[in-house]
Amino acid sequence: MARLPVEDRLAIQDLMSAYSWALDTGDPEALAALFTEDAQVIEQVFEDPDVWDGRAGVAAMGRHYANSKGFPGRQHHVTMPVFTPQGPDAVHVKAFAFVTECHGEPPMVLRFSGHYEDEVVRDSDGEWRFRRRTIRLWDGEVLKNFPGHGDFVPRKRPPELMLAK
Repeated sequence: MARLPVEDRLAIQDLMSAYSWALDTGDPEALAALFTEDAQVIEQVFEDPDVWDGRAGVAAMGRHYANSKGFPGRQHHVTMPVFTPQGPDAVHVKAFAFVTECHGEPPMVLRFSGHYEDEVVRDSDGEWRFRRRTIRLWDGEVLKNFPGHGDFVPRKRPPELMLAK
């Protein structure tokens, strides 16, 4: 099994952290800068997947959430990343993802439990960026080894996260 050099691993972990900070502080331009020009984000959570193409699409995603009534106060936590090098300038990363909602006094609410599947590449300027991020609930294919599991069951989209048409 090929190992990722430590400096690359740390740079990719920094990239993943910067994503959460940009998204959760409502900074769509900083969010978009973390992705390649031809990037794609796919949210396979609700009835119909949401697909955001290119940096402009990622910025639009960031603006959507920054302007969604139920989003401010959410924090995206990413943990337990597994890095699988795909060559010197590409890495597949899978990681657990949890989203908490921080409003008022504790206890805080766990809003989402799932995982990210990422394709991360070293861009032309030498920086690591997301080329593709897929966001999934903790169900479906990832649980296929458990009897009676393995089917994706989409959630109903809450009204506060409806996409503007």
